[in-house]
Amino acid sequence: MKRIAVYCASSSKIDTRYFSDAGRLANSLVEFGAEVVYGGGAVGLMGKLADTVIRRGGKITGVMPHFMKDLEWAHPGLTDIVFVETMHERKHKMLEKTDGLIALPGGTGTLEELLEAITWKRLGLYTKPIVILNSNNYYDPLKEMLERCISENFMNEKHREMWEFVDDPKNVIEAIENAPLWDSKAIEYAVVK
Repeated sequence: MKRIAVYCASSSKIDTRYFSDAGRLANSLVEFGAEVVYGGGAVGLMGKLADTVIRRGGKITGVMPHFMKDLEWAHPGLTDIVFVETMHERKHKMLEKTDGLIALPGGTGTLEELLEAITWKRLGLYTKPIVILNSNNYYDPLKEMLERCISENFMNEKHREMWEFVDDPKNVIEAIENAPLWDSKAIEYAVVK
């Protein structure tokens, strides 16, 4: 069984296309036999992801800081949830022993988690595939910014292999399986000289 981390939003006031894609992704992950690791929430895309995986009989683990549990944000249907002290611990725990990372559209929390994972990969601290689901062209500005980082020599051409943008949930598993290998020695070329 593959263990896949998924970053996604908790907002419920977003376009229904994002919910549809989250459900389609969850179905693909269950069919693939993946264990899903996510932020543990019950609403927004987090809720849709969890509801779909649970309904389909898949395995899903939530990771959430205690202060969010105290606000009753945890998904009540989870049988496996890990509570941690800090947001930093949450990010580390979500990526621990995973075989890949998928980012769905989201706000600052999702963006921060995704960019930290890309940074860890650049430094060789995380070597697994990172797939960005560009539903409704949501991540086009990020794609443009990452390309600019490379074109202006803040990152090198090799760093483009750290992530893959896909426009449709049906292509996510293939992107994970076909991602270029990444080495823990990536720190050796992390700096552009």
